[in-house]
Amino acid sequence: MPPRGRDGLVALVEMANQDDVRRIALSLPGAREETGRFAFSVENRGKQKGFVWVWLERVEPKKARVPRADVVAVRVRDQAEKAVLLGADPDIFFTEPHYNGFPAVLVRLPAVTRPQLRKLIVEAWQCQAPRAGSVTPSRRARKSSR
Repeated sequence: MPPRGRDGLVALVEMANQDDVRRIALSLPGAREETGRFAFSVENRGKQKGFVWVWLERVEPKKARVPRADVVAVRVRDQAEKAVLLGADPDIFFTEPHYNGFPAVLVRLPAVTRPQLRKLIVEAWQCQAPRAGSVTPSRRARKSSR
């Protein structure tokens, strides 16, 4: 169902794309984009931990997966959060057998708003960032300005 304004009319909301994913992800402390593929990670205990990446769809069995620019995989806290998101809006969130048992959901970018995408990516970053760095970016900015 499209978002509605206070007057009940359908609100005109720009939907997200890969440029939005990149802008949001790289605004987070310690985030970096992988070379050669649309994926973002943060260092935690000496290792890069992915928090958002392009979905690689299996178009043909036994062939290489193909990047889908209109879908990203987003890390979630646990299987319970994954189940909640998958049940919340199947037009936005889905999964595939490759992600069974893994804490990530697939997000259709044309179906998600930029504010929704920002919330998803920030929460994904918090799942992977070192605990001391997991303060939300807006809180970190306020703390450093004191």
